[in-house]
Amino acid sequence: MPTLLKDYYDRRFITRLARAVAGEAPGFDAARFVRAAMAPPWSDLALKQRMRRLSTTLGAHLPGSYRAQLRVLRRVAPSFSGLPALVFPDFVEVFGQQAPSLSLPALAQFTRYSTAEFAIRPFIVRDPVAVMAQLRAWTGDPNEHVRRLASEGCRPRLPWATELTAFRRDPQPVLDVIEKLKADPSEYVRRSVANNLNDIGKDHPGRLLEVAAAWHGRHPDTDRLLKHACRTLLKRGNAQALALFGVGGDVGVEVRDLRVTPPRVAIGGQVSFAFDIRHAEPAAVAVRLEYAVEFVRPGGRVFRKIFQIVERPFAPGWHHLERRHAFRNLTTRTHHPGEHRLSIVANGRAVATVPIHVRAARR
Repeated sequence: MPTLLKDYYDRRFITRLARAVAGEAPGFDAARFVRAAMAPPWSDLALKQRMRRLSTTLGAHLPGSYRAQLRVLRRVAPSFSGLPALVFPDFVEVFGQQAPSLSLPALAQFTRYSTAEFAIRPFIVRDPVAVMAQLRAWTGDPNEHVRRLASEGCRPRLPWATELTAFRRDPQPVLDVIEKLKADPSEYVRRSVANNLNDIGKDHPGRLLEVAAAWHGRHPDTDRLLKHACRTLLKRGNAQALALFGVGGDVGVEVRDLRVTPPRVAIGGQVSFAFDIRHAEPAAVAVRLEYAVEFVRPGGRVFRKIFQIVERPFAPGWHHLERRHAFRNLTTRTHHPGEHRLSIVANGRAVATVPIHVRAARR
């Protein structure tokens, strides 16, 4: 059975944390801290609730001022990494908003071991001018994790985080940060910039297209970043986005013999689909091929999702393609019985559709 994310904060981790803190803070009672942190209803707490419990318990048990507490945690943090180390920036979020001159350098350190992208957001809301100036400065930091924080921390729609509604209305402060990272040497950083731009494009598609047109063609890494940033527009068949990356337009795409095997599938199973495709141009042309599935929802609603097949030049004549699609339930998608529809999408346009009958899983 896979480990639940919340169970990364287990007794073993908390005991290790307590001992590490006790080694740097005379007077810190490690055993008392563990008991307080894991007091009922610890077993019922979710991941973020456990993290916040640890942060607040550290604040209650560490001796001294916030400055002194932070000094201890900055010495302890390098011994921890990954998801559990989120407790360190979370401590700063809880206790440090009144002291940004202490807190922001601490977040720049803590993000190297985990990420401070969630913890910095209340600081942005509290003083956007000053904190965004700090993010712009971080774009020149030699550490890629700090540069990534500059982008990821100000994403308007960062998943699992509070939305930055002011930047959803006006993304210019965000663009002023990520413009400095558009050719960053780290793919880790560039991927964050792409996701940030994709966020902006959901509210301001025209602004994203302006940025993409201005940045495109200057560096291959930036071009790849922009293509990932424009993925939502590309999936929607936006003509400007498609043209920017050399696909689109009516090239007379035709599909024949689209078939799904089996035509009926239980939830949890998968289907194969195959088809032949050609275009009407006399020479090879680039075609962006995707498939769309219209998923049935309760109450007769339908949810349409696009999946990539291939994007490449196709010579004249027929080409045969085959793919598979699974109807397994995911944390992000639950399936329901009913008639689904699978469509082949070429350069943003559906060119062939076939039904798929999805039935309930067998018990």
